[in-house]
Parts: sequence; structure tokens; C-alpha cells
Amino acid sequence: MYLHQNASAAIEELSTIQDMLRWSVSRMNEFDIYFGHGTDNAWDEARLLVMHALMLPWELSPEWYSARLTQQERESVIALVVERIDSRFPAPYLTGQAWFCGLPFVVDERVLIPRSPIAELIQNEFLPWWQGEGKPQRILDLCTGSGCIGIACAVQFPDAEVELLDISFDALTLAEENIQRHGLGHRVQALQSDLFAAAHGQYDLIVSNPPYVDAEDMASLPEEFQHEPALALAAGEDGLDLVRIMLRQARQYLSDDGLLVVEVGNSWPALEAAFPDLPFVWPDFERGGHGVFVLQARELELLSELHSDD
Repeated sequence: MYLHQNASAAIEELSTIQDMLRWSVSRMNEFDIYFGHGTDNAWDEARLLVMHALMLPWELSPEWYSARLTQQERESVIALVVERIDSRFPAPYLTGQAWFCGLPFVVDERVLIPRSPIAELIQNEFLPWWQGEGKPQRILDLCTGSGCIGIACAVQFPDAEVELLDISFDALTLAEENIQRHGLGHRVQALQSDLFAAAHGQYDLIVSNPPYVDAEDMASLPEEFQHEPALALAAGEDGLDLVRIMLRQARQYLSDDGLLVVEVGNSWPALEAAFPDLPFVWPDFERGGHGVFVLQARELELLSELHSDD
């Protein structure tokens, strides 16, 4: 009730873009909003929501902040911010768009909101770990969700053929929308698949951000994450239910010079404990993030030496 009373007063008493930004930051701080779906602080979140409501660019010059708003515009801004606070919906679900690798993607509750640090590896063309001749020609995005990783790879490698696989038909419908949005229907294909079931031939690069949240973390996720599909998050007691299968099957789908890149987040200690003989490489990220491993195709052959119950 207090928030809505405060919102009504804001609509009547505030007038400029700067006013809307300040009010939004204050209210989000007051109600302890969790950030982590494209922004990490109240100011950036406020800019995202306010500019979306006003149909203005996120990077709007501060010179415009003193512009006065109509009552209808103030009502639109305040309503969106109040919904963010009341519902705890992540901002990209409210705006219908998220950015990844500098590219816009349509998102909704059918898919995770793009935020993987793998974006930095894509923009660096997976160097220095990619050691094949030329650039990757066949790329597989496993557990693709919105399609953001595979589509970003297709943009980065304009000669590559890319396949997006996911078990969720809902996610694939959205991935197909993103493929068409970026005009990549001639090189990017989305297929329903339980992990590698629909994969064929060999790929130079297999990239995946699969479900990897363990049971303990699932039980303590902030409310914002609970609006994302559990199918794309939960992966058993230690977070490795799918990754174990991926590691055992990936080699047959990789070329000899191929590369496997997988995000496992906070489950990385459990992964190293489960596969102590694999020489995981964990890249550092300049823009933040952790828990992404890189393995060369030939290194996956070491799995034959592991115990069957690992």
C-alpha cells in the first residue's frame, strides 16, 4: 500500500526524466530489489526501465534528463517501476528484450535471460584456446534457450553453420524468433533435442550454458530467478546431472581440433571433484563471471580412463 501511495504522489509531484530516475533508484533501494539480469545496480536498472517506458535509448544523453514529461508518460514510467518492485519480475521480462554480445534478443519466461560470461569468449573468438585451422565452420549451441550464444557465434563467425539444440519446444519457438530477427535463417537452425540426440556429424565448436544449479542454490535463489524456467536452471543435487552426460558424449561430436566450452557456474568445484583427471581450463573474465571451462577434443578421450561410477 505504501509503495502505491508513494507512486501516486510521484506521478503528481515529479516532472522530469531526472525525477523519474531518482525516484526509481530510491524505491528500488528501499525495497531491496535483486539485480543480476543485465544490470547490477539500481541506477542502471532505473535507466533501463525509465527509458523503455519512454521509448528512448538507454544511452540517452544526460542533457535530456531535464526534459519534462506528460502525465501519461509519468504514469507509464511509475507503473513499470512499481511492477518491477511488486512482482520481482526481472527487468528484461518486463521490457521483452535482453542484450548479449552487443545484440538484442527477444526474451520472456520461456527462457533464461541471457547473461553468460561466454559472451566475452565469443567476442574474442575463443582465442587462445581455439587451435584449429582457420575459424570454426560448424558450431553447436547445446541447451540453447533463447539462442543467444549460437546466434552470437553466427554473427562473430559469418562463414559458420550453427545448430541450436534444446529439449524445450517453448524455448525453441523463441530461439527461432531470434534467428529471424537477426536474419540468420540461412545459416542457423533450431532443433528439438534431448542433449545430443538430434546432433549429427562433427562440430568444430560445442558451446553450452546448460542447467547447472545445485539443489542447495535452487532452494536459496532470489525471487527474481524464480520467474525463470526451472528446467533451465536445476540440475540435481550437485548441479552436474546434464554436464556428466555431455562430457561423456561430446568427443564423438567434436572434430579432432574441436573445442568444448561449457558454463557450470558455482558447480565448478563439484565438477573438478567428479572428474579429477580432466584438465579443465577456467578462463578469467575481464567483465566478470566465472565457472566456464574449456576442453580440447583430444582431452575428452581421457574419460575412458575414469571409473564408470564417477
